[in-house]
Amino acid sequence: MSECRGPRHADYVASIGRRGIALERVFHQHTPHGDFAVVYWEGDGMDANMGALSESNDPFDVWFKDSIKDIHGIDVTVPPPGPLSELQLEARP
Repeated sequence: MSECRGPRHADYVASIGRRGIALERVFHQHTPHGDFAVVYWEGDGMDANMGALSESNDPFDVWFKDSIKDIHGIDVTVPPPGPLSELQLEARP
């Protein structure tokens, strides 16, 4: 995250913008089962899915995918096993 807040910030903002993300929040969640990164995306008509990132050849996106794999052990170019998550509830005042 220090790279995305620092020297790669402009590339990071451009990357999420290409995918239609108007807001991204990343939380570091400590749990009894280990630490997790919780990512929240918001945007209108966004292509904010790992598919858009996984298919990108942009130099920042390639670096970011490699970083996710190195840090979290997740290869975003490979779909996760099982069914995708289904939205159960959304509310706005």
